[in-house]
Amino acid sequence: MVTLVIPGSVREVPPGPLAGTPRVLQRLAKTMPGLDENHSRDGLLRSGAPLLVTAQLPPDIFAWADGLRRAHFPPARNKVRAHVTLFNSLPPSVEDEVRRLLARHSAVPPPQAKITGLMPLGGGTAFSIDSPALTALHADMVESLHGVLTAQDGGRRKLHVTVQNKVSGAEAKALQAELARNFQPRAFTFAGLELHRYLGGSWADAGTWPFRGGPG
Repeated sequence: MVTLVIPGSVREVPPGPLAGTPRVLQRLAKTMPGLDENHSRDGLLRSGAPLLVTAQLPPDIFAWADGLRRAHFPPARNKVRAHVTLFNSLPPSVEDEVRRLLARHSAVPPPQAKITGLMPLGGGTAFSIDSPALTALHADMVESLHGVLTAQDGGRRKLHVTVQNKVSGAEAKALQAELARNFQPRAFTFAGLELHRYLGGSWADAGTWPFRGGPG
């Protein structure tokens, strides 16, 4: 059971994917006065928010991708910065092990990578990324975390950085056509690994592990 700590009350929520907890909180709010967004986030942090792991982009690639994201994401839906996801929803119970894995896997030269093309997302747009070294790193972490992963986190990761989402198919295709006209592959090296806590849409940063020889 997950315990939600709310002013004047403590409620138990049946086990299940913690990524759905904000929906549970919305249902509870109908019967519990005093539950608002801030209290929901406080409760999530105290009871244990799901963890995300991302690969940190170097400053120039990040500025380019985040600029596109801010320009083409619906403002109300753009709650996080441009990122490359490695794990979407890790249980908070494995945080210590995840931190040990991130420390171990960051003690290597920065993984080489290349932005290879556009990746349609239906109602959005991303750039696909090829990085054999980062793909191997992810596979090694999957093996270490076997038994606690969702099907999505345990599968082979298609590396990408999303610059548009939550729009109509027509809007997405229009942007893809625009970006394709001037697209050139871009080589870079990842700067580090990052850990975040999921807060029902936005994230709270929980640590950064630079790759050895990368930006400090």
